[in-house]
Amino acid sequence: MIVQRTRAILLALSLGLLAACSDSGSDKPAQGASAPAAGGTLEAAKAAGKIRIGYANEAPFAFMDSKEAKVTGESVEIARVVLKRMGINEVEGVLTEFGSLIPGLQAKRFDIIAAGMYVTPERCGQVAFSNPTYGVGQAFLVKQGNPKNLHSYEDVVKNPDAKLGVVVGAIEAEYASKVKVPAGQMVVFPDAVSALSGVQAGRADAYAATALTVNDLMGKTDAGSGLEKAEPFTDPVIDGKGVRGYGAYAFRTDDKAFADAFNAELAKFIGTDEHKQLVAPFGFTPEELPKDVTAAKLCAAK
Repeated sequence: MIVQRTRAILLALSLGLLAACSDSGSDKPAQGASAPAAGGTLEAAKAAGKIRIGYANEAPFAFMDSKEAKVTGESVEIARVVLKRMGINEVEGVLTEFGSLIPGLQAKRFDIIAAGMYVTPERCGQVAFSNPTYGVGQAFLVKQGNPKNLHSYEDVVKNPDAKLGVVVGAIEAEYASKVKVPAGQMVVFPDAVSALSGVQAGRADAYAATALTVNDLMGKTDAGSGLEKAEPFTDPVIDGKGVRGYGAYAFRTDDKAFADAFNAELAKFIGTDEHKQLVAPFGFTPEELPKDVTAAKLCAAK
């Protein structure tokens, strides 16, 4: 029975990812459309009334709702509100592996990354970030009972037999590296669904992700999944400080004017009652508000 329930769970989780390949309606990736010329993205999007966003199918930030056949999530829904206020009424989703989001943006496959991407100094050299929409800590997804007793990245370092799962291109691999988790103890997965199945299959002893991502995955499993959230959990300590990730939108560096205009509207929305009601269904609470943290501060962090 446990095996049957596990297969059913993995099938349900995979449906969103498979459905994303056949997105329809206003979220359907543009076919054969060329990206606007550099410097004119905002004007071109206003004229067309639509814009393309890149996402990586990671709930609760940006994912395919197979029932509604559209891209949704905290990052996507906030973008819809802000862009509509800017005169852009339609959002077209372009499904992209997380590690390919920045290259895809630079190649003009889409014009905004709306995937809850953390703002880091390294990424700030590649894209222009908006101010963050949330701040959140880390978590581990482990087998029930947490057999390897993993409650922090440092616990993985202490146990040479432990394998830590991370998603390609995600910040968790950087955290693991900075706390000296050996490369041989890291298992790289293409997405969260694959990481979950990897932990179930024993390919990894823990999957490292944001607490919100792990909460969402656990909400889609049942008691027969054989998984749990590692509790308690201690965020990694890097350069003497416990880390907290802040997610934002990313634009091409030559679209700074677009990013600035987006930021201006975003500032009017984040923290309002409308914003809180919009993101509550995705598991976001006032505890995740970014407060006075800005992209400039995060980009300048050492």
